[in-house]
Amino acid sequence: MTEPATRRLAIDGMSCASCVGRVDRALAAVPGVRSVAVNLATETATITLDDRSITAAELAAISTEAGYPATPAEPDQTSLTAARKADEADALARSTLIAAILALPVFILEMGAHLVPAFHHVIADTIGTQSSWIIQFMLTTLVLFGPGRVFFAKGLPALVKGAPDMNSLVALGTGAAYVYSVVATFLPGLIRADVRAVYFEAAAVIVVLILLGRLLEARAKGRTGAAIKALLGLQARQARVMRDGALVAVDVDRLVVGDVITLRPGERVPVDGRVIEGSSPVDESMMTGEPVPVVKTTGDALTGGTVNGQGGLTFAATRVGADTTLAQIIRMVTEAQGAKLPIQDVVDRVTLWFVPAVLVLAMLTVAVWLAIGPDPTLALVAGVSVLIIACPCAMGLAVPTSIMVGSGRAAEMGVLFRKGAALQQLSNVDVIAFDKTGTLTAGKPHLTDLVLAEGFDHADVLRLAAAIEAKSEHPIADAIVSAARAEGLGDAAVSDFQAIAGFGVCATVDGRRVLIGADRLLAQHGIAPGPLAATETDLARRGRTALFVAIDGQAAAVIAVADPVKPGSAAAIAALRAKGLKVAMITGDKRETAEAIAREIGIDHVVAGVLPDGKVAALDQLRAQGQIGFVGDGINDAPALAHADIGIAIGTGTDVAIETADVVLMSGDLRGVVNAVAVSQATMRNIRQNLGWAFGYNVALVPVAAGVLYPVFGLLLSPVFAAAAMALSSVSVVSNALRLRGLRRAMQDSAPHPPAAAARNPQPAE
Repeated sequence: MTEPATRRLAIDGMSCASCVGRVDRALAAVPGVRSVAVNLATETATITLDDRSITAAELAAISTEAGYPATPAEPDQTSLTAARKADEADALARSTLIAAILALPVFILEMGAHLVPAFHHVIADTIGTQSSWIIQFMLTTLVLFGPGRVFFAKGLPALVKGAPDMNSLVALGTGAAYVYSVVATFLPGLIRADVRAVYFEAAAVIVVLILLGRLLEARAKGRTGAAIKALLGLQARQARVMRDGALVAVDVDRLVVGDVITLRPGERVPVDGRVIEGSSPVDESMMTGEPVPVVKTTGDALTGGTVNGQGGLTFAATRVGADTTLAQIIRMVTEAQGAKLPIQDVVDRVTLWFVPAVLVLAMLTVAVWLAIGPDPTLALVAGVSVLIIACPCAMGLAVPTSIMVGSGRAAEMGVLFRKGAALQQLSNVDVIAFDKTGTLTAGKPHLTDLVLAEGFDHADVLRLAAAIEAKSEHPIADAIVSAARAEGLGDAAVSDFQAIAGFGVCATVDGRRVLIGADRLLAQHGIAPGPLAATETDLARRGRTALFVAIDGQAAAVIAVADPVKPGSAAAIAALRAKGLKVAMITGDKRETAEAIAREIGIDHVVAGVLPDGKVAALDQLRAQGQIGFVGDGINDAPALAHADIGIAIGTGTDVAIETADVVLMSGDLRGVVNAVAVSQATMRNIRQNLGWAFGYNVALVPVAAGVLYPVFGLLLSPVFAAAAMALSSVSVVSNALRLRGLRRAMQDSAPHPPAAAARNPQPAE
């Protein structure tokens, strides 16, 4: 099956949830489109395609035709969007100031009498009421067709197309108040004298308040991308490269794999590479969170964005451009921030018909007031208030702003949500299962015991075992090889090597047939362990991983290795259990070994002795207890990571595990799992608060705007207050989402330095 393709668009002109829905429907209708995720906060759309021939330009044309101008997103779209948002905020600030200066006299002339009754007589005795209305008309006209022109330019065409949006509601509301006032001013004979009045101040002040709300919203939204900006700040701009025997400064985007780069003290590593000369401590806190610099010498890997210490290094570039680790992190965070969570579907269904429903409700409100109201002008007041107060801006911002801030804060903690839906799904997990080796333990075992059967020599057995294990990539193999080297044992000739997944390894060594593995390997070859069986069981109970060695069909020894538990594992398990989560361990080790480790770190459910494909079956058994999260790091964990409801990969593990997972922990510290769960829960709590406010606001205030309180209390909501409340609702939602920026780590792991802190390191001297 052909892999789906992804296209990203930058979309302009979206102002509310209804706009998002229209762009979504227009793009989803294109044949070959599998899914669409439109994000109001980032003003982007991510389209997944089954038809790879469809270009981003073609999709942009579809969005533009639907009324929302779009362009293919650039690789540095985040920077471009941030710059555009800053320009937009500046323009809004100018428009708001101009509108406020023009609207203030209108407000004073009309509303002054309500605040100071004598003011009405002052106006009548000086310039006169008619002159006051003409002045208000001129100033309001300047407001509506100057700073407020945007609402009519966008709203009326959308209304004509049968796709009304927030701009349409504002245009209709302010337009109705303005037209009625113009008639009252210049064609007074058309309106009864006892109900003749003007509402210029409502039209003018509504524009000011909505522009002010958009200004505050734009500035707040600009702060939601702080994490991406911090990550972008980690990228070096230039590097000193050896070209044609000379050292020259080259822009980072012109580097190629194989370039030899010289790094001076204090400089930022420009791209991923491998040291070929020199030794120096490197601050990798932006990647691993480890506060202590790691000394790098010949052969060690370097990660772009990290900072060199006091020494000089020369290294060869191994990954450049979009392939660097930092670029991949930025891409993952960007994709997570633009993701569409399952909860967004609820919002989409509601907002699909929301604006049309508001229009119908406003017309119904006017009709009822005209039919039974005491004053026909109140029908206009109520209708305009309904149009203004029901704008669905807050609904459209409720989910994406929380996703942006939450996933960005997670990245600062070293937690990357590779798949957007994982941000929601992780909060619903009931059970978290861990792999053992390399996940709960350090993955660097050392030899602790070598117990021989009668008639076998220690050095001979260890030499043969090390020779065969040198062909294996398992961490236990490294422990055996390292022990043999430490004792100065020589090499041996190996042939017919075979690794049997879940059982062990076998080969011919110096003409002798050697098997190393679990008891099931011996059983498979019909070899009885004899007295060594009790020894193996005892070692396993003490938390050792014990393997049998058989030579020429006889059980020769039991080799035991110990893999120390990671320092933070026990604390992480305790924290997860304190959150009400169940914790399990799934491992291929013997039950005795697994239970010893489990007792040490506080895990009460153990699934042991399973083959790699058995981990998938173990997850299915655990599913009876609820949704499952699985944490692993190795190639053999990939099937389980993919099969779990949420796969969490240790960032220090294999690329296969990381590519399969939904969530990646940048360091190997398991306290990152606790932080990931905490961010997920806090983000979903924040989203629910936003949605509660957005929907509750409309449910509560739309009836008030329609006038339900008037028959009992004589209260009717002014359009001006309706505009203020509408602007406040959007600002409140974005401000609430921004609270996630202050989210603290659930556990203070060994990663106190988030990317944002690392970004303050100076750029290299040119």
